[in-house]
This record gives sequence, structure tokens and C-alpha cells, in this order.
Amino acid sequence: MHGTPRPAATGAQALSAMDHLIAAHLIGQQELARRLGLNVTDLTCFAFVLEAGEDLLTAGDLAARAHVTTGAVTGILKRLERAGYVTRRPDPADRRRVRVAAVPDAVVRVEAVYAGHYERLTELFGDYSPDELSVLTDWFTRATTLAHEYLEKLNRNDPEEEC
Repeated sequence: MHGTPRPAATGAQALSAMDHLIAAHLIGQQELARRLGLNVTDLTCFAFVLEAGEDLLTAGDLAARAHVTTGAVTGILKRLERAGYVTRRPDPADRRRVRVAAVPDAVVRVEAVYAGHYERLTELFGDYSPDELSVLTDWFTRATTLAHEYLEKLNRNDPEEEC
């Protein structure tokens, strides 16, 4: 597929469209989390566990990815464990640490809730050429890096540093 002609857009229009996308996805994440019996932060952390796959994360890894304290991640893991989403396993290399594994039944439940949305997104991506998908992927990746950098600035809470 060669892509579809696109209307011209300004940076301001792109920023507005992005704001609308983020708002829709925030509201959607809240609803999906509610349906799964979780809050958004816990669902996000579960997604990080899923993304890690067989390379199980430590609690510290999870705290860093979610930009929360290790104390906060302890509460998140307790809730996820109680709800049947994760188990904690001793780290074979260091028995003082634990690794977090997804519960297979929970993976199936979460995938089922997301399946329809991901199918629609995959269909939407099919409207774009390989070159356009490269641009989209580059933009998503770079925007995510900028968002993480901004979050780190905010978390430093340095009055001397401009946000």
C-alpha cells in the first residue's frame, strides 16, 4: 500500500490532535483499568511486566519505569498480587531481590480487554505506507523520550530549573 493523500497540517494542529489523542487514551485507560479491577498506575505497571516478558523485572526496575518510589511500587505489587495479576519470585542470582512475573490467566484477561482496540489500531496503521509508518514510529519514540525527560525534570522539583 502506498498510503493515502493527507491534508496539510500545521504544528499547532498536530499538537491539538495529539492532546485529543492523549485525553481519549487517558479516559480509555481509566475505563479499561476499572473493568479489570485495577487503577491506572497498577495497570501501567502490569503492562511493563508484560513488556519485559521472560526477562523478569525487579521491583526497582518497575519503580524506575513507572517513575514511582520503591515504597510505592511495593504497594502496587501487593495490589497486583492480591488481584491475581503477578507473582513475585526470588531472583536466582541474588536471593535478596525478587522478580515480578505475570500470571498467565491475567495476561489472557488483559489481552481480551485490549484486543478490539488493538485490532482497530492495526487496521488504521494499514492505511499508512511503510515510509509513513517509519515517520510515525520515529515521532512516537522521540515524543516518548521528551515526555520522560520532562517527567524527570518535574520529579526533580528544582525551582531553579525551567519546566
